[in-house]
Amino acid sequence: MARLSATILLIGFLAAAAFGAGLTDSLKPGKANLQSASQIAFGPEGILFVGDSRQATVFAIATDDTKAPTGPVNINVEAVNEKIAALLGIPADQLLINDMDVNPLSRNIYVAVSRGLGPDALPVILKIDGASKISEFRLDNVRHAMAALVDAPEAKPDAGVRGPEGQVNANPRVRTIHDMSYLDGKVLVAGLSNQDFASDMRSIPFPFSKVDKGTGIRMWHAAHGRYETASPVRSFVPYTVNKEQFVLASYGCTPVVKIPVKELKAGGKVQGTTIVELGSGSTPLDMLSYQKSGKNYILIATTSRGVMKFSADEVGTAKKLGPPTNACEQSNEQSSPRPGAMPACTIEVGGIPYETIETLKGVWQMAKLDESKAVVLADRKPWAPNAREAGKVVPPVVPGNASWFTLDPNTAIDLKTIALP
Repeated sequence: MARLSATILLIGFLAAAAFGAGLTDSLKPGKANLQSASQIAFGPEGILFVGDSRQATVFAIATDDTKAPTGPVNINVEAVNEKIAALLGIPADQLLINDMDVNPLSRNIYVAVSRGLGPDALPVILKIDGASKISEFRLDNVRHAMAALVDAPEAKPDAGVRGPEGQVNANPRVRTIHDMSYLDGKVLVAGLSNQDFASDMRSIPFPFSKVDKGTGIRMWHAAHGRYETASPVRSFVPYTVNKEQFVLASYGCTPVVKIPVKELKAGGKVQGTTIVELGSGSTPLDMLSYQKSGKNYILIATTSRGVMKFSADEVGTAKKLGPPTNACEQSNEQSSPRPGAMPACTIEVGGIPYETIETLKGVWQMAKLDESKAVVLADRKPWAPNAREAGKVVPPVVPGNASWFTLDPNTAIDLKTIALP
């Protein structure tokens, strides 16, 4: 009986320990040695995932920021970039803002920045709380883990700059991580790889163990009139349709593509389904999904066409945008190296209808704050929708050192809470 009682107690103890174990238990204390903070995303238990493009590595960091707010949160900070620079002891024109996200547990905002403009710039993570107080989230001694990407493009730090967005960084390495999201035990990472399908989506199991190659993505770019495999996903959101998980991915010039998560296989290739074409001459900056009045929507901020919204309820039934003729079926980056080389194969816009949110201008980053609100980083001198037209204000961009490009640090940026449109 004594042995039986001891056995029952042991089983109970082990079961309780297993039940109480969390994802943060896989993280080990120490300094998180970031070389850059390109992208950030939150997972469960207040875990912050940081994409370090220069090091081609994803960090998982326990923030221990898990206390829910006691009331409604409305965070507004004028000239937030100037206030961050002052906190870090640098001039505002020496600060680059790379990404922003909201901790869904605490509703605190986290911002990834570069302290400096050159290759030796230091990565910094900031926290902005419900009282709009800005503080540095220190990385000297945090529980963390690392996942090194195995198929990152070559680092060419001496590469020059090139268009189409003006002064952008031509170093392929800084395009390793364009966006990230946590989904059901996996960290999804979009960017470039060194494979023949350079456009890549990596699905990394968490807690981190072995990291495999990503999945190459091919998609029909309606505004360019060709299949493409080199253009990387710029921003994406996970979305479920009829209990099947997809990634809704946006690319430059500006198609939105549906990619089944189940087809993201290590070293594999996948054909995405283009469901929206938002028009050429623009780059998506951020995306979010939300529900309002019982309907589901996708919101996309872009450089030259403003903030656009379309119905997510139509994602499952949307007609595929593809080659309009058999001749167009052969159009790709090899046969048509210049976008739009086959005009008969192109369309300017199409697919699911969208609307431009006229009240949202100059939006650089955005993140969902709660079920009815979002936070945005917006240029105080707003860019007009269809900014490519004569006389319109275009976003002032410069080469990023952690990402492809970023907003000119001489621009005044406000952090604002807005109602989801």
